[in-house]
Amino acid sequence: MSSTESVPAEPIQLSDPDDFDDLVAEHDVVLVDFYADWCGPCRMMEPAVEAVAAETDAAVLKVDVDVHQSLAAEYGVQGIPTLLVFADGELADRMVGAQTEDVLTDAVAEHAA
Repeated sequence: MSSTESVPAEPIQLSDPDDFDDLVAEHDVVLVDFYADWCGPCRMMEPAVEAVAAETDAAVLKVDVDVHQSLAAEYGVQGIPTLLVFADGELADRMVGAQTEDVLTDAVAEHAA
């Protein structure tokens, strides 16, 4: 089961928290970026997150913790940026703090089918 042709080449901005589970289930590998607009390290990571969306078969989902506080709490997000990797709908990896593009790409590749 491959959904590579439906993977967007740019990050998906979560607007409705009810869509979270569907988006995670819809794609084989999903990198979720919990961030805030006021967070300096989050802004610094933006190019790396966009590159993962453009250059890998993973979907990238951006979740603004100020807008989606309950979702951030549900996943135990205490510091931002927090990046979660979901594989086949299951949480597979967690990274807290700014990461390089290589680290993100490797984390996604590790869980890609």
